[in-house]
Amino acid sequence: MSASLIIAPQWIGDAVMTEPLLRRLHARGERLSVAALPWVAPVYRAMPQVTEIIEVPFAHGGLQWRARRQIARQLQGRFETAYVLPNSLKSALVPLWAGIPQRVGYLGEARVGLLTHRLKNPPKAKRPPMVALYSALSGEPDGAQDRPQLRWPVAEQERILAQQGLSAGDYLVFAPGAEYGPAKRWPSRHFAALAALVDAPVLVLGSAKERALCEEIVAAAPRVRNLAGQTSLHEAIGLIASARAVVSNDSGLMHVAAGLGVAQVAVFGSSSPEHTPPLSDRAQVIWLKRDASYQPPLDCAPCFERECPLGHTRCLVDVSAQRVRASLALLSAP
Repeated sequence: MSASLIIAPQWIGDAVMTEPLLRRLHARGERLSVAALPWVAPVYRAMPQVTEIIEVPFAHGGLQWRARRQIARQLQGRFETAYVLPNSLKSALVPLWAGIPQRVGYLGEARVGLLTHRLKNPPKAKRPPMVALYSALSGEPDGAQDRPQLRWPVAEQERILAQQGLSAGDYLVFAPGAEYGPAKRWPSRHFAALAALVDAPVLVLGSAKERALCEEIVAAAPRVRNLAGQTSLHEAIGLIASARAVVSNDSGLMHVAAGLGVAQVAVFGSSSPEHTPPLSDRAQVIWLKRDASYQPPLDCAPCFERECPLGHTRCLVDVSAQRVRASLALLSAP
C-alpha cells in the first residue's frame, strides 16, 4: 500500500468537497494522511478512509517559511505521492521540501517547478463543480457525479448530545453565518421568524465571529439557543449529524450537513448552487434567480460579491420564512 499526503484546502466547505477524491485514492490502495489547518481538521475525522491527520500550525496569510520547513523535515521519507489541493504557491512548498517524489495539483500560482504532475486550471467560465475539480486529481474518469459522504461515530454523537442535554432528532440547527460576507447571509430577522414557525427547539451554530449575528436571532426568538462560538467544529459536526434538519446559507456547515445526509434547506443569494450546491438527496435549495415566478427577474445574480453592489440584497431579503418553512415540510413529507 503506497503512502500519500493530502494538502487540504483551508475552508470547511472545500474540505468536504475533497471526500470523493480521498475515497477514490483509498479504493485503489493508497494510505492517506491529511495535512490540514486546525479549524478544518475535524472534517477529515468524518472520513473513515483517512488514516492520519497532521494538524499544521500555519496562520492565514504569509509564507511562514520556518514553520513549513519544520513540517517538511518531519515528513521526509514517509510518502510517495502528495496531492496539493489548494492553488497557492505556498501550499506546494511542504511536499517539495519533504522530498515527496510525485506531487500532483493544479498549475495554480506559477507552480511549474513545485509540482511533478500538473493539471491546467480550467477557465472560470467553464470551471466544473468543486467535487469534480478535486476528483480529477486522481487521474481517473470524470467525477462530476460523485457526492461527499461523511461518517460521524455514533458513540461520539451520543457523547456530544449528552453534553448539551439533547436527544437525536428532537431539534433543528440554524447556521446563519457565511464567512465570505453579508451577500451570502439570509437576514437574521428571517431566521428568527422561521424559528417561530417550526415545532421544535432550535440550535444556532457558528463561529465566535458570528456570535453577535446569532444573538440577533435569539433576541427576536427566545426559543432559540445560541451555541455560536461555544462549540468546536468537532462538536458542531456531531450536533448537525443528530439534527432533525438544518437551515443554512451557502456555507461550510451547509456542505457538512449534505455530506452527513441530514435533511436541509439551503438559501442562496450572491453565489450559485450550480457551482457549490449541497450534494444530497435530502437537500432543498432556494435561489430566487431560477424561480420563474419571481418578478422582476434577478438579472444581477449570481454576482459573487461580498456585499450587494446594488444595496438591496433582494436575492435574500425576498426569501420569506414561510417559504423556507414550506421547504422544510417537503423534507418531512412521506
